[in-house]
Amino acid sequence: MPVPRTTKEDLKQLLESPDAGRKPVIVDARLKYPYEHSGLILPGAVRMAPDAIDLGRVPSDRPVVVYDSDPDELVSSRVAAAFIRKGYEASALKGGIAEWIAANFPVESKTPNPGSTPTAA
Repeated sequence: MPVPRTTKEDLKQLLESPDAGRKPVIVDARLKYPYEHSGLILPGAVRMAPDAIDLGRVPSDRPVVVYDSDPDELVSSRVAAAFIRKGYEASALKGGIAEWIAANFPVESKTPNPGSTPTAA
């Protein structure tokens, strides 16, 4: 299933919109290791591990933008597709969190967990 992409500029504009009903729910779907070692998230992002998608945590009447740490949006596309199959208006953030940060767009701090180590798949 082709998953739509949202550019960082379009997402920033949606987040700044005065229409609260059109503000997207942002889902952080980074893999465990990149998520735990990062000290940043997108503003208001909901953390959802890609292998534990909980659609009940996201209202179905708002658009959903999913991001990950992969510039090719592999994980975020898979998670966004799961939302689309359940009737959500969902997309993947083009370029992931790296492009968002590179553009100096707003981020929020989180406490990294550098004690975590990657495990073999």
